[in-house]
Amino acid sequence: MVEISTSVLTVEREKIMQTIYDLEVAKTDYFHIDVMDGKFVTAFTSNIMEEYSGYMKSVSTLPLDVHLMVEDVRKYVDIYLNYEPNIITFHIEAVKDEEEAIELIDYIKSNNCKVGIALNPATDIKKVLDLLDKVHMVLVMTVVPGEGGQPLMEDTLSKISELKKYIDENNLDIDIEADGGIKLDNVQSVKDAGANIIVSGTGIVKQDDFGSVIAAMKD
Repeated sequence: MVEISTSVLTVEREKIMQTIYDLEVAKTDYFHIDVMDGKFVTAFTSNIMEEYSGYMKSVSTLPLDVHLMVEDVRKYVDIYLNYEPNIITFHIEAVKDEEEAIELIDYIKSNNCKVGIALNPATDIKKVLDLLDKVHMVLVMTVVPGEGGQPLMEDTLSKISELKKYIDENNLDIDIEADGGIKLDNVQSVKDAGANIIVSGTGIVKQDDFGSVIAAMKD
């Protein structure tokens, strides 16, 4: 069974507290925090994501799955470590070289936090293969990052399959998370490709019954 990380990116401020409660009751496995800086992507969400993270830590015990879509990775790592996330994921495209990536990985781990590495749809998986034995998760973007509600890009499924094959062949203990445009009508193809953590935002929070959608996605 896969795990579900529900993105709260599109949740309205006046509904966030009720949504946090409803998602916990619905048995989401993680709250997915989409942090954007207005530079790496055009949208800026960090202020509201900090606000939501604070609410979550005050009323819920569910783990935070922080996804940094930012240029200055270290700055935002330091900000979100304050909310004691389960994992912080940063983009391979945001670092200048592998050495910088390893420094960030080691820094996040030294703060008792798991670490993930993300890659955009246009990025070859070869960019992250040498890092996979150092991280806990690889996140495959199934849309171009920066905006919620986009349709899943079908050609990214082969990237997930390729990663899954590499991970299995090299006996790596690492999760594959898929993020972007995943809904009940296409989640099976993402699971079949090899992802074991599914990020869904509008596919869950815009539905009437969170619990039935999450249960169906896990099934």
